[in-house]
Amino acid sequence: MLLISFIITMSGTLTNRPILGRMKQKQASTITSSVDRKQSTVTLYAEVKTSLSVLVDTKAVLTCPPVLWPSVLVVTWEIVLRDKPPCFGAYRRDTNQITRGNCTDKRITWASRPDENPALQVDPVAITHDGNYTCQIVTSDGNFYHEYHLQVLVPPEVTLVQTEKGTAVCKAAAGKPAAQISWTPEGDCVTEQEPYWGDGTVTVQSTCRWGGRHVLNVSCSVSHLAGNKSLSIELDKGVRTLGFPGSDLLIILCVKFSLLLVILVFAGFIHFQRTNDCRSRK
Repeated sequence: MLLISFIITMSGTLTNRPILGRMKQKQASTITSSVDRKQSTVTLYAEVKTSLSVLVDTKAVLTCPPVLWPSVLVVTWEIVLRDKPPCFGAYRRDTNQITRGNCTDKRITWASRPDENPALQVDPVAITHDGNYTCQIVTSDGNFYHEYHLQVLVPPEVTLVQTEKGTAVCKAAAGKPAAQISWTPEGDCVTEQEPYWGDGTVTVQSTCRWGGRHVLNVSCSVSHLAGNKSLSIELDKGVRTLGFPGSDLLIILCVKFSLLLVILVFAGFIHFQRTNDCRSRK
């Protein structure tokens, strides 16, 4: 699963080159010509920036800018991950030489032989692979760049339970980024988000009550970039709540007051009967 958005910056005007998504072009070309010799030289610099979202535990393939291979001199990948020093891998075409610097993650490799395809492969993708990946191709016509901002998606674990107080709790645990929770039917809900864990995942919990209504079934829907999920639950014999803080305490007080009233009435009745018996004997 890949979610891609493109931002492209270039120098000058490129002809016969496809443009995807929303792009800004910027091209700087230096042309020097000699009228006598009728010659011209062109230096081209092109940069492409892509935001890429990849599901954890899948494979991601990052490609370099499309250029004519015979004009390629050097291909370099620079990788900057979160909380890690930068590393690089390079291929020099004239000597068919491959070099690596400070790259220790064996899950990040060339997709195939760099002399055939200089794409980079991340397999499998882990949370720690969040970061920037830049391919630079040096050619006889100029330099070309393609920078990826890679975001790793982690689907949350979704649960829905009913509490003893008659509320329903929907939790989206350990997702990346944070999920969004909605309810059907809508109720009086409180949504809380736990602090980020060290790996960047976050847990979202929503607690909902339905004040003064007789509710039998409820559903919570969790929206996330890695996919949406919906769970339903049948509340025990329907739930009727007062829908405001302290309602449970008020119910307890009402029950106690009712019991006290019954006791007082019964005691008064006994006292009245005894009084009548005394009067009858006299």
